[in-house]
Amino acid sequence: MPKSPFPARLPLVQAPMAGVTTPELVAAVSEAGALGSLGAGYLSAERLAADLKRIRQLTPQPFMVNLFVPDPEPQFSADELNAALTALQPMLNDLQLPRPTLAPPYAADFGDQLCVLLEEAPAAVSFTFGLPDTDIMRAFQAQGTQVWLTVTSLEEGEQAAALHPDALVAQGRAAGGHRGGWQADALAPTVELTQELLALGQPVVAAGGLMTPGDIRRALEAGAAAAQCGTAFLLAREAGTSAPYREALEGARRGGEAAMTMLTRGPSGRLARGLVNRLAAVDTVLPYPAQNALTQPLRAEATRQHRPEWLSLWAGEQVAELTGERSAAELVRWLTSEL
Repeated sequence: MPKSPFPARLPLVQAPMAGVTTPELVAAVSEAGALGSLGAGYLSAERLAADLKRIRQLTPQPFMVNLFVPDPEPQFSADELNAALTALQPMLNDLQLPRPTLAPPYAADFGDQLCVLLEEAPAAVSFTFGLPDTDIMRAFQAQGTQVWLTVTSLEEGEQAAALHPDALVAQGRAAGGHRGGWQADALAPTVELTQELLALGQPVVAAGGLMTPGDIRRALEAGAAAAQCGTAFLLAREAGTSAPYREALEGARRGGEAAMTMLTRGPSGRLARGLVNRLAAVDTVLPYPAQNALTQPLRAEATRQHRPEWLSLWAGEQVAELTGERSAAELVRWLTSEL
């Protein structure tokens, strides 16, 4: 990467999928020569510190951590809360649950998370859902931690590039999970967005729909400094993908309707791509992260009852190309086999 050396030996990044990226997955990817990354957006400061300690017990290799830039605390009326609960009533009935209560705070404390990361100094930190304050970026960069900013359009890329990050993460349309931008999502093909962003003079990491060795090679040939893969690692043995989630992904491998994805706000209130199911079809929601807090205990119970139709089954458009369960090291070797 022109501004700073890429932190890993191989130009491959395991995407920071919050709730799925265990310390064991991160460490295994980094041990294999790629850049493992921890999705820490939902983690308390205490849990984040414990996960970082565990990663470092497992590997001395560099890794990355991702955080969610917070929006102002969402405001909504009692009527809006009641409407969101009414939309979830079929889920509550199916799982035999009472209506949940909801009270702030709705998300982990961003300031506390930053304090942990500034003390622990991972090789890189990436930000999603917005731009961090410049002084935060400079504090990380001063201690040798690279700062990557996730963008979904050229317009967002221009704003991010003005802050002089170490890299832009170009999230294309096909990416699974939450859309990482904050303003104007182009929903563009990954390689097309990558090439647009390269005109800004920043290193660009291509992300979204990259599932095979050929996908990785083509992204790098298009000028990307590295390729970031998320869905490709969902069936890794070390991933924290739950049993019903894995079952749904195995079904998606067979193609057809089981592999269809959609953009939805149902689980969290923020636009995200996942497999089509009943929770994804919910369209009366609270703002993020209140909706996420509202559905979290319901999704936990759905996992316990093995009910994938009520889970957030994040997956990219090319989910049918999953290769089945294997170790993270095997996946890294296969994904980089054409480099």
